[in-house]
Amino acid sequence: MTTFADLRLSDAVLSALRDVGYDAPSPIQEQAIPYLLDGRDVIGQAQTGTGKTAAFGLPMIDFVDPDDPDTQALVLTPTRELCIQVTQALRTYGKHRGIDPVAVFGGAPIRTQQAQLKQGAQVVVGTVGRVLDLLSRHSLSLLSCRYLVLDEADEMLDLGFLEDVEKILGMTPNGRQTALFSATMPSEIRSLAERHLYDPVTVKVKAATLTIDTVEQFFVETKAADKNETLVRVLEAERPAQAIVFVRTKIRCDQLYRTLRDRGMNVKALHGDMSQGQRDGVMISFKDERVKILVATDVAARGLDISTVTHIINFDVPTSPDVYVHRIGRTGRVGRSGRAITFVEPRQLRDLEAIERHANTKISPWAEGAHVAPAKVEERRPRRHRKPHDAPAINGDGAYRKLIVSGGRAAGLAEADLISAVTATGLDGEAVRNVRMLERFALLEVPAADAVRVAGAVDGTDVRGHTLRLELAKG
Repeated sequence: MTTFADLRLSDAVLSALRDVGYDAPSPIQEQAIPYLLDGRDVIGQAQTGTGKTAAFGLPMIDFVDPDDPDTQALVLTPTRELCIQVTQALRTYGKHRGIDPVAVFGGAPIRTQQAQLKQGAQVVVGTVGRVLDLLSRHSLSLLSCRYLVLDEADEMLDLGFLEDVEKILGMTPNGRQTALFSATMPSEIRSLAERHLYDPVTVKVKAATLTIDTVEQFFVETKAADKNETLVRVLEAERPAQAIVFVRTKIRCDQLYRTLRDRGMNVKALHGDMSQGQRDGVMISFKDERVKILVATDVAARGLDISTVTHIINFDVPTSPDVYVHRIGRTGRVGRSGRAITFVEPRQLRDLEAIERHANTKISPWAEGAHVAPAKVEERRPRRHRKPHDAPAINGDGAYRKLIVSGGRAAGLAEADLISAVTATGLDGEAVRNVRMLERFALLEVPAADAVRVAGAVDGTDVRGHTLRLELAKG
């Protein structure tokens, strides 16, 4: 069996690992660490829970010179929670080398972080927006940064941060060593790697904890207008010890939380618009099993690893099969069985079939009070005849059109602002999907039948002092 000592790590790092009881490396660590110690650029495809922080963090600690106060290594993360988590891990690994990483993230006083950087920070871990802010204020310099990590790159893409990531990369030396870690590898991430990594080696592992073999999987076909009542009925029938209900938007998260709370259920919400103190309080109470039901967005629940969760409910169909597997992998942990129930609108049955094919699994119809044996897709979902105008778009996502909005984060706009402006036209918030905020513009999708009407109604609307301009994306 390979040990950390076999990977050529320094005695100081090995001592830190012994302090926390780590002996054998995980597959991603065993594969990535030797390449990183040799100075190679690395692309790591690995999900949360595989040990990727140590995979890039241990070589980083050995790489950094503790006697040089300049910033020599930077880790970019998409969320504040991940930033704090990575910083704590690196602090542990760097204990015996005298390396104390500095975390920089939004939602905390920037002056405090500026003071920490001024005192010397060989390793900086930061969210994309705050790092860019500190660079613009000349409080952070990357001229000596020779080791760069992009952690959860696909999440940065989903949040619309890739443009800002490119700016940060442009402020680092060309000769740096770069590691990019991502659970999935969409084309935009591959293109980013091709532009900014030099002759990278790719390591790819599956998360042992994300097996879905121990999870019973069901679907409930329901109309959009009936989903709230369907959820209440499912929760009352299933009586979960602990459940996470995944939703796509922050607005839906709050709406659903209030619905369940008003029904007398022990429930909390978790999404990115909450303050850090609020999120910490919710996560602690859920981990301590004082809260039974957590309504959460994917980004807010990133890294939430709780073995007592018995049920995962996909109130909104996951945006991709990978997200589906990642979501339901949060139950059925540590030898326990779990149950995953996905709500599917009639127009989304094709999406469910795509998930089945990708995950090589069968998702059975849910029956109240009964465990339903798996059935063949063709037997339980006969082919539905569509009229020509009901045909799905070529991309397989249903009849949706993409809208381009002039104005993004630079104009002070947030995802919630756009959703509110669109729903003010009479469109249900559930029908707005794939909202992506970029620096100078934003993207979102609405049903094709409503696209022209929504674009005309919202165009010219004033939001936060900015006049929105909407147009339909070509094609």
